[in-house]
Amino acid sequence: MKSIYFKNFISTAAMVLLSFVMLGSAFIFIGRRYVINAHRDSMDANASEVVRTASALTRDGDLNSWTLRMTISSMSLSTGNHIFITDSGGIVVSCSDMDVASPYIGKRIDAGYIYQLETNGSLDALTDLGGFYPTTHYVVAMPITSAVTGAVIGFVFVSSDSTTIIGAWTSFIWVFFAVALAVMLLAMLMSLITTKRLAKPLDEMAAAARKFAHGDFSVRVTEDDETDELAALTVSFNNMADSLEKSEEMRNEFIANVSHELRTPMTTIAGFADGILDGTIPKENQEKYLAIIAGETRRLSRLVWRMLNLSKMKSIGADLSRRRDLNINELIIRTLLSFESRAEEKGLGVEIQLPEQHMTVVADPDAITQVLYNLLDNSVKFATPGSCLCISGCGKFD
Repeated sequence: MKSIYFKNFISTAAMVLLSFVMLGSAFIFIGRRYVINAHRDSMDANASEVVRTASALTRDGDLNSWTLRMTISSMSLSTGNHIFITDSGGIVVSCSDMDVASPYIGKRIDAGYIYQLETNGSLDALTDLGGFYPTTHYVVAMPITSAVTGAVIGFVFVSSDSTTIIGAWTSFIWVFFAVALAVMLLAMLMSLITTKRLAKPLDEMAAAARKFAHGDFSVRVTEDDETDELAALTVSFNNMADSLEKSEEMRNEFIANVSHELRTPMTTIAGFADGILDGTIPKENQEKYLAIIAGETRRLSRLVWRMLNLSKMKSIGADLSRRRDLNINELIIRTLLSFESRAEEKGLGVEIQLPEQHMTVVADPDAITQVLYNLLDNSVKFATPGSCLCISGCGKFD
């Protein structure tokens, strides 16, 4: 099963990749058009400059002067464009080639291009000029008019190899992709680190939950100083763990209390019942001990009820409404009778030193009885066989 860390990282990486693909696609088409338009504008400006220069240098209509050729050669070197001039019939009379015997001098341009120039006044096309160039060139052409008569005396052609233009655009694209790749890798690295940091508390919570399932409530998730949703979730999780640990402690305490508190009355009931059944207790005393068994049974019922409400009692405190006046001397004697058989089994003597006057106290009878049971139970349990148990009491009387 894939983790949320892996899913989040893949989603972020996919979004970053998709963004760069869309941006790259737009950049490729827009960039190509931009490069071509920029080069065309440069060629237009170059052609216009040649037209002005040719008009100024050829007042007599001679376009094959050496001065004009040197001028367009210099322009070609500075711009990287190929420049040539034709007469009005389309025959090349001057060229920017450095060779004196240029292979283009004397060639004729296809009449269709000359007609387009005469009709439209300009030419802007990606063409080989009807076989004039061996490969496709981007060509810009304009008519040259005489500065004296205003008549068209020739045409200037400015061309650039399409591979040169595309090459410049390709170099630009490679730079873009290099930068895009670096940015994408950096974004993915940041996403990896951020996603890992976000997934860490979730991993800790999952591990803690597994320990909770095995009964270990001591584990906690590391909290940080952040104030985001994950930090709030971590605090809530730890609060829940504290509550679970407290509940587990209360449950264990409840079980321990039940096993301890119920053992004494159950032992008393079973001991007296067995004594009556096997004849150990004489018939004339059976009624007394049956009364003790009935009282212990009712007390046991109340004790179970109170045990089941232990958590409620701890949260709201003791129920003061159960307090009433009671004779503590009578309660001590009645509780002591329930340990008679156990004391006899260990050969324990019992010495009671209680005031002759009734000692009246305000308390919960069941709670005080349970305290007395616990004290007497421990006394009988840990007393040396044959020793004596001494029960004494004192009070302040009005």
